[in-house]
Amino acid sequence: MASTETKADGAVKDDVKGAVKGGNDLAGLEAGLDALETVQSGRTPFRQTFVQKILPPLIAIALVLVLWQALISFNVVDDPTKLPSPGDVWGEIEDAWLQGTLLGYIWTSVSRGLLGFLLALAIGTPLGLLVARMKFLRAAIHPILSGLQSLPSVAWVPPAVIWLGLNDQMMYAVILLGAVPSIANGLVSGVDQVPPLFLRAGRTLGATGLKGTWHIVMPAALPGYVAGLKQGWAFSWRSLMAAEIIASSPDLGVGLGQLLENGRNTSSMSMVFLAILLILIVGIAIDLLIFSPLERWVLRSRGLLVRN
Repeated sequence: MASTETKADGAVKDDVKGAVKGGNDLAGLEAGLDALETVQSGRTPFRQTFVQKILPPLIAIALVLVLWQALISFNVVDDPTKLPSPGDVWGEIEDAWLQGTLLGYIWTSVSRGLLGFLLALAIGTPLGLLVARMKFLRAAIHPILSGLQSLPSVAWVPPAVIWLGLNDQMMYAVILLGAVPSIANGLVSGVDQVPPLFLRAGRTLGATGLKGTWHIVMPAALPGYVAGLKQGWAFSWRSLMAAEIIASSPDLGVGLGQLLENGRNTSSMSMVFLAILLILIVGIAIDLLIFSPLERWVLRSRGLLVRN
């Protein structure tokens, strides 16, 4: 009996030790997860942000400027009508600023581009949902959307001018024809990647129809949808530049595309480079201010973006 009781007591002690050890393991695991959450939610020091994100593009810009100036200084390209110096382009920027026209060039194009993109968003989003969810529409329209997406936007400028004339409506029509297919196709791609389990779970919980689309389909399709939005903006901006270059009229004002065409007509390479530089800056700024934060938010909400 004594031996049996001793063995029983030993077994109980072993169970207690195992439970304590298991509790310690769980506590350690929870502490590790808490530490990971603390690291991810902590604010990144400015020095680290500067070194990792700000300094590299600044170095790249500096290298481009040095190489550009070297081509002029060493007479690799000694014809200013073919390649102006950085100083000539900077002088063109100063002249436009002093004349009060620089911000006008930018605002004319940016306001058109953003308004046209918002219209494309309002049309492309429901169109993408309908094509993604209705088999007949997918079979009938999806190939057309893919074909329109591959069609160069500049091809729509001549018919748009004939149909609508030289006005802002023509500009917006070209933007819509360039951006809507990209937004719709991006949403269709996102919906196709939604796991069927999510849809079944939503139906079980009563999320059907518009409620299921809003609460289940759209959140799950966000990565593909955001990619479509980003591509849609790129097509909007390129379509607008093509329309401004080809269709010129005093009633339309002078946007960046028209500025580029004016530089070509006057054989002013410094004006041409100014227009190219402004078009590039606006495209980068829109991406950094709107689409990059949106992409980071989507990735972070899915646990796919980890801060170091």
